[in-house]
Amino acid sequence: MIRLLAMRELRSLFAMPSTWFVFAVLQFILAWFFLARLEAFLEVQPQLAQLANPPGVTSIIAAPMFSTVALLLMMLVPVFTMRLIAEERRNQTMALLLSAPLRDRHIVLGKFFGLMVFLAVLLAGVPLMLYSLMLGTHIDQGLMLSNLLGLLLLAASYVALGLYISALTTQPLIAAISTLAVLLGLWLIDIGALADNSPWHLLSPFHHFENFNNGLLDSGDAAFFVLFTAAFLALAIKRLHNNRIYG
Repeated sequence: MIRLLAMRELRSLFAMPSTWFVFAVLQFILAWFFLARLEAFLEVQPQLAQLANPPGVTSIIAAPMFSTVALLLMMLVPVFTMRLIAEERRNQTMALLLSAPLRDRHIVLGKFFGLMVFLAVLLAGVPLMLYSLMLGTHIDQGLMLSNLLGLLLLAASYVALGLYISALTTQPLIAAISTLAVLLGLWLIDIGALADNSPWHLLSPFHHFENFNNGLLDSGDAAFFVLFTAAFLALAIKRLHNNRIYG
């Protein structure tokens, strides 16, 4: 049942003209950034060759690109999560889902996995561009896999938060603005906390992604993403459950 709902969500996303517009703009931005980083690397390559232990192409091109994608996700995810439940309510199709023989968790998880697969397709060009560097140089596979895992966990946390906020309102625009405001707030709290040991850093998903971005696989960061995602998915399920009971 979750798979069917996820496929339904995927079909509806790819059926929207705005999806293809976002896809085209995103690919242009990512390709431009990739070529700009590659050009900068080629310019400093003679100086790097004189160093005893120079940073590799993965550190100079791939890591900054993944960091940029993580920031772009902060703006992209609210655009797509705003319609997951809020638009269903506005179009009065949520009543059909709630009246169907579906559990609340089926609806939430179906929409969650559907959007996650969509984001994976949307961002598939990033590793493809980066792995094309293997045609001319060596790639740090550990750093690449660490960034890919971190980006997946970061996207899951953003989608779960946006899904919950979408369940709180009937207006998709309000859901998008609210999700973006929360994500920006968590990011600004991280930036504003000057002390390295400040507890405020622990609240920001982007801060936990930075360790993955640097190639550090910390179980504490992974646990944060899992708990963060699970908590907001549980809240979304609880919200739908209340809607089913109280209308």
